Amino acid sequence: MSPELFTLCVVVVTALAFDFTNGFHDTGNAMAASIATGALKPKVAVGLSAALNLVGAFLSVEVAATVAKGIVNLDKVNIGPGDGKNHMLLLIVFCGLVGGILWNLLTWLFGLPSSSSHALFGGLIGAALISLGKDGVVWGGVVGKIIIPAVLAPIVAGIVSAIATALVYLITRKVEHEKQIKGFRWGQILSASLISLSHGTNDAQKTMGVIFLALVAYGRVNPEDGIPVWVKICCALAIALGTYIGGWRVIRTLGKGLVEIESPQGMAAEMATASVILTSSHFGLALSTTHVATGSILGTGLGRKNAEVRWGVAGRMVIAWIITLPAAAIVGALTYLLGHYIGLYNEVLGVIVVFIILVIAASYIFYRSRKTPVNANNVNDDWDDHKSSKDSRASKLSTQLPTAEKNIIPQQQEITQQQEQGDNH
Repeated sequence: MSPELFTLCVVVVTALAFDFTNGFHDTGNAMAASIATGALKPKVAVGLSAALNLVGAFLSVEVAATVAKGIVNLDKVNIGPGDGKNHMLLLIVFCGLVGGILWNLLTWLFGLPSSSSHALFGGLIGAALISLGKDGVVWGGVVGKIIIPAVLAPIVAGIVSAIATALVYLITRKVEHEKQIKGFRWGQILSASLISLSHGTNDAQKTMGVIFLALVAYGRVNPEDGIPVWVKICCALAIALGTYIGGWRVIRTLGKGLVEIESPQGMAAEMATASVILTSSHFGLALSTTHVATGSILGTGLGRKNAEVRWGVAGRMVIAWIITLPAAAIVGALTYLLGHYIGLYNEVLGVIVVFIILVIAASYIFYRSRKTPVNANNVNDDWDDHKSSKDSRASKLSTQLPTAEKNIIPQQQEITQQQEQGDNH
């Protein structure tokens, strides 16, 4: 097996692993509001989302084309037989995926709804910059179809969601509260389903674009060709499986951490999210579904009178959004350097070393996550922010001190009784 073919196989496996993490990381985008309001039971929600993500992955390829041709400058690579550029491009794609996966897992561990898309793009940009220089990145595509949508999309979604929420409460102000909640819960099932469908049309395609880029590097397809059917099927299945596993940590943050959501708010937020994502997918804009969903949920908090918005949590999310691209780019660049310099002696060995590092880091993050499990049973528990967590730790410490004293007192009494018995004898 040639080094290029081996690297291609590793890239495809790693790309599907990224697609899987994208699925469980971004399930909250579609189902957090419906789970929080009780419109859908948690496991039913993620099952429905998985099925619709699977269907959505086949509906469009515009975003896949953006990823395949709009980030790494293929003219700069100038692929040709025997010039080493084939393996270079494969290594760029591989290290970009490593950066995306590690950032996905790290933010998932802390329950931060960061962008899987921007993690992937950051990894690719970092690897391309370190290997090809500034001309190795298609800056026009990055700015026009990634950065500008990243800034505008959550703002637009928030405004639409706030207006929709205000209108919903205005129109239904004379309806009994219980009937209002019950009716909108049914509406939420439709709106959440629409988000899941739109998520498949946008996010699964990004992995399709990455695999297509790897196939171009290997010489299996031409840049002008369409996405192979087997790539579509594999990516659709991977993101659907990841969605079904369920990213409960992110679901809890979106559903409980930002705003206490009622059903009318949930439906308004979900419809705003779906409309923005579907519109962007039509124009091939590779935006972050996470940013859109978060903007919609914040907007619905502003649109409802006396709704409590936890701006501290929102601020931590924004910080994560800002550092996602550069952080993933640094990981992509460093892993490329490692793989490249080891590859000077043995190209296959360089890829193997980077892959082993990825597996070890991912395993450690999963190990850490087991210490603070979040699942379908506790995803709707009351939200505890950072201050509450500190208070609970302090309270726990204070309750441990009397317990220790209680353990000492019986021991002292026992010693006293033994001394008295000795005196009597």
